Amino acid sequence: MYKFLFTTFLATAFFWTIQQSSGPGQLLSGEAVADVLLQLGDEPVSHYPDTTLKGVSVEAGQGIMLTGFAPSPGGGKTNKQSKHYVCTACHNIEKEDPDLSVSDPQARLEYARDNDLPFLQGTALYGAVNRTSFYNGDYEQKYGSLVEPARDDLREAIQLCATECSQGRALEPWEMESVLAYLWTIGLKMDDLILSDKEKDQINQALEGKGDAAAAIQLIKSRYLSGSPATFVAPPEDRKAGYKVDTTDVENGRLVYELSCLHCHENERYSFFRLDDSKLTFQHLAKHFPRYTEYSVYQVGRYGTSPVPGSKPYMPNYTLEKLSHQQMEDLRAYIEYRAGYER
Repeated sequence: MYKFLFTTFLATAFFWTIQQSSGPGQLLSGEAVADVLLQLGDEPVSHYPDTTLKGVSVEAGQGIMLTGFAPSPGGGKTNKQSKHYVCTACHNIEKEDPDLSVSDPQARLEYARDNDLPFLQGTALYGAVNRTSFYNGDYEQKYGSLVEPARDDLREAIQLCATECSQGRALEPWEMESVLAYLWTIGLKMDDLILSDKEKDQINQALEGKGDAAAAIQLIKSRYLSGSPATFVAPPEDRKAGYKVDTTDVENGRLVYELSCLHCHENERYSFFRLDDSKLTFQHLAKHFPRYTEYSVYQVGRYGTSPVPGSKPYMPNYTLEKLSHQQMEDLRAYIEYRAGYER
């Protein structure tokens, strides 16, 4: 049985060790899902970091993802990976779904509220190393054939994100391996999975060699998604009427505005289009909601915007799994309420 352990020395370097464990296993609090799967005999994934490259470290990977640059192996700092974005512009680095086995935008919004997280377009990077499929669903509509090598390869997915999503430069080999090293520190833990006591006992029995290891592996993997679904949708056919929903929830719309819209647009954090809490802002948004303009939330929310010459920043679109029709209408209701509009 093999167990992969991370040891991080933030002031020095990152070491990757593979230790052979002795004796039967038992689930431990905070134990990595990947470690348990390996103990059960599952096939290892192909995206463990290569730490033989000079400069590879968790510290460097964390720096690239959170700030855009890292200490360079030759001294000093690297050039910024992107002048426009960092990974956390679109992705959380913490767990963002209460149940990792389903994609539920409303449950995610409420979890974001309760855990002080932004509500973002991108899938959480937390647990990325546990997935085996990337750029799923309709992303070919956006990136064409570029998604093909990224579908089942985390390195290719990261590079696609670096060059296309963040409108930045490609990562150097040592940078890529450092990013992977950091991602492995935020992999899924067994505590993140919804398992009954009986199911935990089943896994423990398999770890001790007294149960069905294949069934235990299947059980664990059923408790988290191997890839995030992505359904691209269009704005409503009649933008004045909006999406057909039974009712709207202004408070829910406030959460979307504050946890999602303001994440990028407040004080021009990632966008030159500034949003705030003023009535003028809400009146502007409310006026354009039903129109076919670049300021319509329907338009930019569902289609996103494209980089233009001389201005690479853009807005990613919201897939149906990241913003439901109901949430879009709740957002509209909140904006119109704050603008003093009545429909």
